[in-house]
Amino acid sequence: MPLVLGVNTTHDACAALVRDGEIVFAVEEERLSRVKHHFGLPTRAIRSCIEAAGVSIDEIEHVAFYMDPALWLRSYGLHFLRGLPQTLAFTARKPALWRSFLGVERSFRRATGFRGRFHCVEHHAAHADSAYYPSGFDDAAALTFDGAGESVTTLLAGVDDRGIARYADERYPKSVGKVWEAVTDWLGWRATQDEGKTMGLAPYGSPRFVTGFARVLHPPDADARGVFEQDLSYFDYPRGATRLVSDRFVHEFGPPRSTDGPIEDHHRDVARALQHWTEEVVLAAARRLRAESACPRLVMAGGVALNCVANGRLARERIFDEIYIQPAAGDNGASLGAALHVTHRRLGVPRRGPMRSVYLGPAFDATDTLAAAAARGLDPLQPADVVEYAADLLAAGNVIGWMQGRMEYGPRALGNRSILADPTRPEMKDRVNRLVKFRESFRPFAPSVPLECVADWFDGAQASPHMLLAFPVREGVRTRLPAVTHVDGTARVQTVTTDENARFHRLLHAFGRRTGVPVLLNTSFNVRGEPIVCTPAEAVEALLRTGLDAVVIGDLVILKR
Repeated sequence: MPLVLGVNTTHDACAALVRDGEIVFAVEEERLSRVKHHFGLPTRAIRSCIEAAGVSIDEIEHVAFYMDPALWLRSYGLHFLRGLPQTLAFTARKPALWRSFLGVERSFRRATGFRGRFHCVEHHAAHADSAYYPSGFDDAAALTFDGAGESVTTLLAGVDDRGIARYADERYPKSVGKVWEAVTDWLGWRATQDEGKTMGLAPYGSPRFVTGFARVLHPPDADARGVFEQDLSYFDYPRGATRLVSDRFVHEFGPPRSTDGPIEDHHRDVARALQHWTEEVVLAAARRLRAESACPRLVMAGGVALNCVANGRLARERIFDEIYIQPAAGDNGASLGAALHVTHRRLGVPRRGPMRSVYLGPAFDATDTLAAAAARGLDPLQPADVVEYAADLLAAGNVIGWMQGRMEYGPRALGNRSILADPTRPEMKDRVNRLVKFRESFRPFAPSVPLECVADWFDGAQASPHMLLAFPVREGVRTRLPAVTHVDGTARVQTVTTDENARFHRLLHAFGRRTGVPVLLNTSFNVRGEPIVCTPAEAVEALLRTGLDAVVIGDLVILKR
C-alpha cells in the first residue's frame, strides 16, 4: 500500500496524499497559512496530509513533484539565451520561481525530513493525469491549457492505463494562459490570481474589438500545425518585462487601467474579445482532439480549464459525449496529478474508480465551534433540525455562512464552505458583493440546484457538480433568479445530489418548499483578498466583520447580535 505525497510549490501551493491509489487528503496551503494563492513549499498542507493519514513523514515512501526542474531549466535556458539581452529581466523578476525549482529535492528533504524516493513529473502529464484518473474513464482524450509548464503550454493527448499519447502541443512563449495573465495585468488586477475577474467582466463589453483581437489570438489556420495562433508582438512577457503587454497592444486597444482606476469601455471590450477568441480556440482544439483520438470522452485540466463559460459552450456543442474537468484544475490540482501519475504509472498500482468526493480537506467538530464562539462571547443555538432552521433564515432574506464537514478541494465553494442567500431577491447580488464579500459589483454569483431540478431552470444543462460549466438561465425563469443570472443571461451552475452532498441537497429542497425555487445563491465563504475560511474561528470572525446574518457550522447556528 504505497503512500505517495504530491506537492507543488509555486502559486496555489498544495499537497495531496494518495494511499494505494485512493485519494486520502488534499488541501491548498492558503487555507492554512491564510495567504491567498500561497507561493512556496506547502509545509502546513504537508503536515495536514500526514496527520490525516495517521502516519509520520518516515512512512511516506514517495513524493511526487509537479514539475521536472531539469527539463524546465533546459527549456527556459534556451529561451533565455535566445532572448538576450532583453531576457536578463527574468533574473530580476523571477527569483522566487527559480529558487522553487532549482534544488527542490534537497530543499524538500531538509524542510521535512523526508527520506524516501523523490519523483519529478512533467507538468502537463501531471495536469492530464489529475483529470484522467479521477474521471473514472477507461480511456479519454485529454486537453490541458495553462500559462506554462516546463515549456509546454497546451497539450492534446490520448490517455489510458498504458500511458499518455501526445497528438499536438504548443510551447512557451505561445500560451493562452499567458494571454489571460497579460490582459488581467493590463486591467489592473493580479496576473495568475484575478483572471476570474476578467472572465466576469467580459459580458459587459461590446463586440467592438472582437475582429481586431483575432490578430492577437485565434484558432489555427487550415494549413497550420499548431493548436492556435498568437501574435507575440502584442506582448512583453516573453522578455521578462514588468509590463506584460507591449506598446502595440496599448496602441491598438487603449491605455491600461490603474489598480484603483475606473473600468472604462475599452477595458470591458477587450475582456469580451479575449473571452470570445478563447472559446473559439478551445472549441477548435476539442474538435481536432476528437478527430485525432476518436474517443468520445474528454478530460480537462490546467488553469484555462477553470473558464466555465468556455466549458459550458464546449459541453453544449456536444463535441464529446462526456466531459470531466478536474475541480482543482490549476496548479493546486497538479500536485494531485503528480501523486496519481507516480502511483499508477511508475509504481504500477491498479487504478481505482472515479474520485468519489471533492471534500478532501480538514474537518472540525462541535467542540471547535463552541470554543470559537465562546472566545468571541457568542452563544450558539442547536436547533432540532439545523437544515430546516437554515432554510427559514434564507427564505426570510438572511445571508448565511454555511460550514459543513470537510473542506472542498479547489477554488470553488461547493456547499461545505459557502455563503448562501436567496437568489430570487433582486437586491441580493449587490448586497452580498458590497456588504459581505467587499468585491466589485460586476462579479456574478453561482446558483446551486438539485440535479433532478436543473432542467427546470437552465437550458441545455447537465451534471455540473464542481461549478465549472455555465449554462443559459431559461428565458421564462430569469426574473425569478435575478441574483444569479449574469448580464449575458447565463449562470455558473452547481448541481447537487444526495450522494455528493446529502445535507446541502436537503437544504436546497427545504428552501424550495418555502419559496417554490429549489436554488440558492452560492459563493465562497471568504471576503475579497482572503482565502476561503477553514476553521470555525475564521467563520465566526467573518460573521462579526461582514454583513453576514448568521453562520451555520455543523449542527450549530450562531446569530449576529
